[in-house]
Amino acid sequence: MDTVALPQRAGTPQPSQLNATLPNIMDPETAANVPIRNICCIGAGYVGGPTAAVIALHNPHVRVTVVDRDQKRIDAWNGRHLPIHEPGLVDVVRLARDGSSEGRRASSDQAEAGAMDGASRIIGTVVESARMPNLFFSTACVETIGQADMCLISVNTPTKLRGVGSGRATDMAAFEGACRDIAIHAKAGTILVEKSTVPCKTGQLIKDIMEAHRPGVVFPILSNPEFLSEGTAVRDLMHPDRVVIGCESTISGHRAAAALANLYATWVPRSRIAPINIWSSELCKLAANAMLAQRISSINSISAICERTGADVSEIAKSVGMDPRIGPQFLKAGLGFGGSCFRKDIASLTYLSESIGLPEVAAYWQQVLTMNDFQRDRFARHVIATLNNSLRGKKITILGYAFKKNTGDARESPALDVLRILLEEGPRRISIYDPLCSVSDIKRELTVLEAEYAACMPDGPIEIVSDPYVACTDSNAVLVLTDWDMFKNTKPIAALSKPVAMPETYDGTTGTTPNDILHVNLHMEQLAINKPSKPSVPPTSLLAELASRLIPEPTCPVDCAECESIHSSGVLVNKDITTPLVWSDISKIVREPRWVFDGRGVLDERAMVGMGFRLETLGRTSMYRN
Repeated sequence: MDTVALPQRAGTPQPSQLNATLPNIMDPETAANVPIRNICCIGAGYVGGPTAAVIALHNPHVRVTVVDRDQKRIDAWNGRHLPIHEPGLVDVVRLARDGSSEGRRASSDQAEAGAMDGASRIIGTVVESARMPNLFFSTACVETIGQADMCLISVNTPTKLRGVGSGRATDMAAFEGACRDIAIHAKAGTILVEKSTVPCKTGQLIKDIMEAHRPGVVFPILSNPEFLSEGTAVRDLMHPDRVVIGCESTISGHRAAAALANLYATWVPRSRIAPINIWSSELCKLAANAMLAQRISSINSISAICERTGADVSEIAKSVGMDPRIGPQFLKAGLGFGGSCFRKDIASLTYLSESIGLPEVAAYWQQVLTMNDFQRDRFARHVIATLNNSLRGKKITILGYAFKKNTGDARESPALDVLRILLEEGPRRISIYDPLCSVSDIKRELTVLEAEYAACMPDGPIEIVSDPYVACTDSNAVLVLTDWDMFKNTKPIAALSKPVAMPETYDGTTGTTPNDILHVNLHMEQLAINKPSKPSVPPTSLLAELASRLIPEPTCPVDCAECESIHSSGVLVNKDITTPLVWSDISKIVREPRWVFDGRGVLDERAMVGMGFRLETLGRTSMYRN
């Protein structure tokens, strides 16, 4: 019988490759002939900025330049007011971008001191060398790409809004544009790294673009998906649970992967670096987000059952989460997931499934999105039903617009869907308060509602205020839509009675380098819990010492819009997001019967009822329903 030769798919290891011995990616020597001195990160957004800053922080010998065509965004990264809010990001950027001068600090050692009472003694001084800036932000895209040994592609890949796959497929226009720029201007052998979330098989798209513009020139292609969570992005970068590096099964692919692994290994244990197939790497980000979103939709579906049966979803989540096979993460009932990742990635997964002939798989994951929309709709309609099926002449207060706490990202917020339904009922006023989201960002998101109704004042009912008490004054109902800690009325966790020890370095010693000091400033105290106590220099003195060595920040221009906004509003740059609301004061300024609708499960029912509120919480049977 004749044999048929199957066509060879690009990127698929061929027999000759499988039999060949490929270099070990985890061996530092594999990349000995692949020097990385200049890195270009294309895209200065939520992924590119923090990722480049942390890489630069831990690799002071490497010049890291973030490029973007948006001059205002680049100016923000080079100035005092960073374009995104992430706890600890300012400290990382300042040290890598501005550098520090030489300094001296005291050195202590308990063992050498031989103190019987366990106290440490100063035995000398350590000279901290000056750190030169190695993190830069620029609009000079062409020049930076031409000098780079490695290009990180971190451009935005939103969902397509029109054309084939509209509403589900990934819009790859910016990504393709970045690849074309690299193909035209990069030097031969430049390593390309996918950081943006992209569909599976994007590596082949990159190869096709490179071959079209530079035929015969080798450009190793890697996939290095980010697993960052907004609000904890710097912590996730400093202490990742895994670093996935996907590469082709070629010698050049393995050497490129080893070079990237060496960059991460300056602060990440190699045991947490996972080299895998490039197609697996591209798909694993979508799979991870889809499964996390699935858990949220699953517990939200149970919350609907709880409201009809008298069960309490928080008790269900606690008992289910105690099963070690399940765990407690992402079992918090609420308004569902928002932000720029989960919905986009699941939509991309459903489109991918359909395009490769798997409609049943697409339908399965589509239901996760359907349940997410259902949760928001029923919450908003319950508010309307509770207020006698009419919002005419009534004021509604929205506490929290960001899709989650500790971020100022207003994109894809659950609040937007809630507002869309509330506006249908023609309320007199809707007052929105969020401690971090900017007025301009919220208004930009609300523009999608303008097609049906006038949204923002003066033509519409929506106002955005900077004081939560002003927002609540004369309100018929208060809706908590973001899980900010300041909105909670539960008992605070007792403060630690002893100073927090400095985090340990990987060799087991107590670190006092600038990077270790940053760990303290990034609120990494949890790392010291349940560890043997060790003598340490008080963190406050170390932080003060480091701050004094930092090169002064650039001054803002006279017409700085951020400074003008701060002066006019009286709000400080470091906004207070921890001081809790005094709900007893709010009870005095809202209208009877003092309705509060908790969409995030952050309020204690007994305490709220004791202050005279009527509290409705997702996942619990209403106390006031007939």
